[in-house]
Amino acid sequence: MITCSFFTDLFSNWFMLRALLAGVILGVLAPLIGSIVVVRRLSFIADTLGHFSLVGVSFSLFLSTLGVSALFEEPLFLGLIFSVVGGLLIELFRRAYRNYKEISMVIVISLGTALSAIFFSKAKATGSIYTYLFGSILTVNNYYMYAILITAGLVGLLFLIFGKQIVSVSFDETSAKFLGINGNIFQLIFMVMLSVVVSVMLESAGVLLVSSMMIIPVAAGMKLGWSFRSTLTIAIVFSELSVLFGLWVSYSLNIPSGAAIVSINIIILLVVTLIKRFADKKRLPSSEIEQLNE
Repeated sequence: MITCSFFTDLFSNWFMLRALLAGVILGVLAPLIGSIVVVRRLSFIADTLGHFSLVGVSFSLFLSTLGVSALFEEPLFLGLIFSVVGGLLIELFRRAYRNYKEISMVIVISLGTALSAIFFSKAKATGSIYTYLFGSILTVNNYYMYAILITAGLVGLLFLIFGKQIVSVSFDETSAKFLGINGNIFQLIFMVMLSVVVSVMLESAGVLLVSSMMIIPVAAGMKLGWSFRSTLTIAIVFSELSVLFGLWVSYSLNIPSGAAIVSINIIILLVVTLIKRFADKKRLPSSEIEQLNE
């Protein structure tokens, strides 16, 4: 009964259909960018950029309390700018600490958290804080939808043109240099793409969950994939399934859509891991199974 009601509302209410469209697009974008993030061993970076993007959102809300909201009616605008700035800061610190590159993310996320707390305290927008921390794809408006479509188009175009170079640099920067690929330029291009995608995912997934939507489908895809392309394809399929079932669970139980989508992602990962482990045991001799259990 709930399922029928869900599909009835889905095709009769524009906001539900818009949420589904946004989820389907982000379901492709998130693992596409996330696969490169995993290859580069930067799984924590989406959280970092999300926190720094939140600085822009909180600053925009703070400006609205000063009566200058007409300049920045949508927090997404400043959130996107600050996310890109955060990405550039990460690259700057990564080059400054070449042997300790993870330090860059700690510095940026600390700065982002501190500034966000300051601006949110001055903005006095407690409801907005919850939305941007946990996300709700059902609140997607036309402005946000246009931002997702433009971002998807630009990211798709850049991957069509520079996809091979970005993947090559991500897997082995040294070998890429021998092939004549300028690693610094393509790292910068990818960082800007990642920053923009994180900022447009902020409202739907929230700061606390944006990294999960990027990384967990890829982690599940890695269990079944035999190459980078197959892993990415499987990750996108899992991501889309999590969006569809997540929206249904969110509608049925009246819980935040971002949390529902991530929960479905986790369930898929656990199921895939258990099935893969069981299948591997079936193929192993009994002596090796005993060693695996130990």
